Amino acid sequence: MKAKLTATEAAWDAEPSAATRRALLLATATAPAWLLAGRPPAFAQQARPFQGTTLNIGCWAGPYPRAIADYLPEFTAATGIRVNYDTPSFPIYNQRADLELSTKGSAFDVLNITFIYTSRWIGAGWFTPLDDYLNDRNRTPADWDFADFFPGSVQPMKDRAGRVYGAPWVSDVLVGGAGRFDLLRAAGMRMPDTFEELERAMAAMHMKEDTPAFIVENHYGWTFIPFLQGFGGGVFRNPPEDLFPTLDTPEAAQAAEFLAKLLRQYGPPQALGYNVDQTTQAFRSGRVNYQINNHAFLLPAAEPGSRIRETCSFSLIPAGPKGRFPGIASHAWGIPVGSRNKDAAWEFIKWSLSKGLLTRMVNEKGLGAVTRASVLNAPGFRERTTVNGFDMTQLYMDTLAMAAQGHMRYRTVHVYPQANAQITQAIERVVSGQMGARESFRLAQQNTIADLRRSGVRF
Repeated sequence: MKAKLTATEAAWDAEPSAATRRALLLATATAPAWLLAGRPPAFAQQARPFQGTTLNIGCWAGPYPRAIADYLPEFTAATGIRVNYDTPSFPIYNQRADLELSTKGSAFDVLNITFIYTSRWIGAGWFTPLDDYLNDRNRTPADWDFADFFPGSVQPMKDRAGRVYGAPWVSDVLVGGAGRFDLLRAAGMRMPDTFEELERAMAAMHMKEDTPAFIVENHYGWTFIPFLQGFGGGVFRNPPEDLFPTLDTPEAAQAAEFLAKLLRQYGPPQALGYNVDQTTQAFRSGRVNYQINNHAFLLPAAEPGSRIRETCSFSLIPAGPKGRFPGIASHAWGIPVGSRNKDAAWEFIKWSLSKGLLTRMVNEKGLGAVTRASVLNAPGFRERTTVNGFDMTQLYMDTLAMAAQGHMRYRTVHVYPQANAQITQAIERVVSGQMGARESFRLAQQNTIADLRRSGVRF
């Protein structure tokens, strides 16, 4: 099953590291200098009950999974566990993982639980509950501290009974960013906090210094939904129990008309062609003044070489008449039920998400999307992510806390990819003028119902 990518997923997929694909990383081949010199630290001198075990681990090619490859020799030296590590592109990973999990095979010991497949993979019983590991102090020391992970990151990895199946390594959140906040201030405005303020701000900023005001990436199954929910609409009637689509509604049409107006009147030419890479680069280079994007792709605006480094500002995404509903997506390490090395797999998960290793990855690799509160709250991390006096880490945490609303349930049902495709096509028809909003979303409703029925959903 192919899935549409979120902003971060698509961009992280763009340049997968060939060095980590099907790489057998052995301590004897790439051991750290201290090991070759015969001076192991205390942790390496301890008993290694998993000596000789080989783990097969798979994930899609994001910054964190790619960075982990550089530290694997240390894991092998400390535990005796060898690792076969595979990081293909996002869609290829999901196709392979879905097939492997559906057979309950033993080919993998650790796999990423992809956000949009949590309902399918966890609901089908294809992953091992982690509660026994988390609650056993012989296997998980108290200072590993699972409570340190943000609840909003953990929640999608639970079943209806509250059992935990994944330890999250990343969360994406949608926030708003203005490249030329000075233009808004000159117009007597603040960062837009409501849809009404957003439209006024775009009108005030548009074509100032010949720069269009507004853009969002053209994965509208991700970037349109905050507008849909903000006007009171939804994708399904009551997910995950009731998956009847609700796209043919006045609220959906109103949201589509609003987004289409922003893109047509205040966006650049060919706004429909802007993917995540183009929106990120256009913003950073000062070729568009405001966008809603994943926080990880707004932060480059403050890096050296950015034309808006001194003028950018950020905020929560604007709220609609019915509330504020930012996109939030998490991914997590899990243990497939078919794994023959579950205890060793848990050793890898503990190590890869330990406070110490994550802190090192922040300092050594520039890792930004971290799911542990203690790491995010460290002074050095806060300093690095404070932009023009604005605390991006606090913005990230405040947005992530909104996951408690439950508004992201639509995205974790197993048939969301089908609805996702129809929503994107519906917005494209409205923005291009091919159809009116009500007509286009009526067609999306019909097509989504047909697609879901073909997938076995009964209404």
